Amino acid sequence: MEKQSNVERLAGYIILIGFTAAIGFTCWYFRSVLIYVILAFVVSLISLPLTRLMRKVKIKGKSMPDWLLAMLSILIVIGGALLIVTQVIPVVISIIREAALFSNMSFPPQGGIVDSLNNKVEDLFPAVGKDFDLISLILNHLKSTTADISITSILGSVASAVADVGIGLFAVIFISFFLVKDEKLFSRIVGTLVPDRFEASVTDAIGDIEHLLSRYFIGLVIEMLVVAILNFLGLWTIANIGFTYALGIGFIAGILNIIPYVGPLIGEILGVVLCTVLKYGTGVGLDVNIVVFAAIVLAIMLGVQLIDNFVLQPIIYSSSIQATPLEIFIVMLMAGHMGGMIGMLAAIPTYTVIRVMAGRFFYKQKIVRRLMPDMVKEVES
Repeated sequence: MEKQSNVERLAGYIILIGFTAAIGFTCWYFRSVLIYVILAFVVSLISLPLTRLMRKVKIKGKSMPDWLLAMLSILIVIGGALLIVTQVIPVVISIIREAALFSNMSFPPQGGIVDSLNNKVEDLFPAVGKDFDLISLILNHLKSTTADISITSILGSVASAVADVGIGLFAVIFISFFLVKDEKLFSRIVGTLVPDRFEASVTDAIGDIEHLLSRYFIGLVIEMLVVAILNFLGLWTIANIGFTYALGIGFIAGILNIIPYVGPLIGEILGVVLCTVLKYGTGVGLDVNIVVFAAIVLAIMLGVQLIDNFVLQPIIYSSSIQATPLEIFIVMLMAGHMGGMIGMLAAIPTYTVIRVMAGRFFYKQKIVRRLMPDMVKEVES
């Protein structure tokens, strides 16, 4: 009898491993479809609060039908994203066009700070010669980097990708429409895949996950917009690089800010480089030494980053998913070590799912009770 029980247990493990491997292979093989589903799920989480808000608007005592509410909220979200993209792309193309003109430019003598830097480099590295010019070196490097870049090739690449983007956009809108129209659709689908005794707990867990992730993604969008607007205002009013350029670079920095820890650094470096290129290419910006100008741009973007670090992130990361900053930091480090930037992007949503599932199904464990006391009390009550 005992031998038969062990054989049955082993068979159960083999079936479980085989089933898991089959699911993993299916996800890998249909990874493009899985990406569409994940993006649609994110869009639906951002759209649901808009749908609930618009549902409160009544005309002659009646609210709009669910299908219309779902379509309007999704169009607002997708339209906002496309608006941001249309603001960024023209600026990038303009900067590339200016960079392509470097070969026809003569670089004016800078004097002051730059001359001092040139002299120090010549003292430290005599092999560079007496005619060494730091600014010319940087700009010549940018010229060689962008020499093979043409607007025609960029537009050709974009045009070739339009079909794929169009299909993906349609798939995301189509899937997210049904997820928003029927808020319980996802939980019902998952509920059919689990045993009956776990269905109620799984449904409650999915509800908690959707609520927390919805708050997180909306907070992330707000953070991106605030960072973009603050950078735009600083670059426009202080650095004086012009409305359009400031708007585009501000939104580039805001989009990159979504990538935890690494993104803001990339945004600051890219912002300084782009502003310097624009100053030489178009003459925009404060009438100061190029090093002073770069320092001003860096100070503006660092100031915005400090506001983000000490005001926005604690509210979004800690409050939205109900986790401590120390938890978030450790999770980010582990995710970055395992999966790089992509791992860091997926870290918070994945950790939110793990926390909720642990709180619902392993609430008797000591570590779960310590990390999630509020959720444990809710489950026990």
